Amino acid sequence: MRWRSETETTDAMFGTGHEEASYAAGWAISGVITLAAIAAVWMLGI
Repeated sequence: MRWRSETETTDAMFGTGHEEASYAAGWAISGVITLAAIAAVWMLGI
């Protein structure tokens, strides 16, 4: 990510580009894996 200037225009999606989308996807995948690990421990009693 880079800092944006006040004078710089943003796109219609409030500056969400490829970088931000991959960042959000990474966090989503990480969250799903964490929840799956918690569910596995709970169900299997490990």
